[in-house]
Amino acid sequence: MNPSLITIDGSQGEGGGQVLRTSLTLSALTGRPLRLVHIRAGRSRPGLRPQHLTAVRAVAAVCAAQLQGDKIDSQTLEFHPTAPPQAGRYQFDVSAAAQTFSAGAVTLICQAILWPLLYAAAPSQVTLRGGTFVPFSPPYHYLAHVAQPAFARFGAQVATELQAWGWMQAGGGAVQMTVTPTTRLHAAAFVPEATTQISGVAGVTNLPADIAQRMARRAHNLLQALGFQPHVQPVRETGKGPGAGIVLWLPGAGFSCLGRKGFPADQVAETAVAQLRAFVDNRASVNNPLRGGGWPFAVDKYLADQLLIPMALAHGTSSFTTNQITQHTLTNAALLQQWLDIPVRIEGALDQPGRVTVTGVGFTLA
Repeated sequence: MNPSLITIDGSQGEGGGQVLRTSLTLSALTGRPLRLVHIRAGRSRPGLRPQHLTAVRAVAAVCAAQLQGDKIDSQTLEFHPTAPPQAGRYQFDVSAAAQTFSAGAVTLICQAILWPLLYAAAPSQVTLRGGTFVPFSPPYHYLAHVAQPAFARFGAQVATELQAWGWMQAGGGAVQMTVTPTTRLHAAAFVPEATTQISGVAGVTNLPADIAQRMARRAHNLLQALGFQPHVQPVRETGKGPGAGIVLWLPGAGFSCLGRKGFPADQVAETAVAQLRAFVDNRASVNNPLRGGGWPFAVDKYLADQLLIPMALAHGTSSFTTNQITQHTLTNAALLQQWLDIPVRIEGALDQPGRVTVTGVGFTLA
């Protein structure tokens, strides 16, 4: 048995795919072999699903990892990197893992592969095929307009392009990601950025264009009535199957809703606007430890999860305030401490607003 091998229990915390993705990232970066057990034990269908298996194979390709247990529904995985992260032109399709069409979220695969490629010796280009706007994952426009600008604060240079839209159930979407390498990340402190500018996109594929226009118009009218200056673009694209949805964003946060049969376009827009209003409303929580003038939160609960890895790798101390400390955030924080033994301070209770402060390990690739 390799004495440096780390065993991670995939059932810890929220018991989902984030434990897998974070562990793959850190195994590739540190070169430390990984044994992951009880994969996604907290889900109704545990084990590796096509999206997760694609992430395993993607990160393995980057660091030439040897694999055991890399198959659909496997609840145990061994991942042994044999090389530091290698730059290249990569292509990964969730359908290849599923052996049929799949709408597995490519944005979540981006999370796993991004940080290792950032420390490679040259730029990389990755094409990912699958779902770009599907439930329980950040839509492409969240990645591009919320997460990427936040990552750039640490010095991560990442560019993405949406080449095709992919919805449940058909998938068929495509995102191209270009990663410019760096030798180190620097700490970032996120503070609330008050703005009246709201951007967004209301998109449909294989459906009448007026559905997108109705979503955009309803969102525009609601946001304008709230005192914002909205710019919500209606778009009609081609895709493998029909789909509709809206994404709204501002610095540090994004809000989205998927359309579905029997759910009118106006209600899709109203749902996303309601999420946004709850985030920016200073009076949303009497338990908010940051009550006072200005907006109380720097980032939303979804970005909070994604910031923990660059915070842990960075040189210096990073911090943010968020509208909700989630089980995902607590799980990822505990996992990072298992891998890197770094101080993570979380102020605030589960499901309440809070502040997270991390002193990074100052990672450089050996």
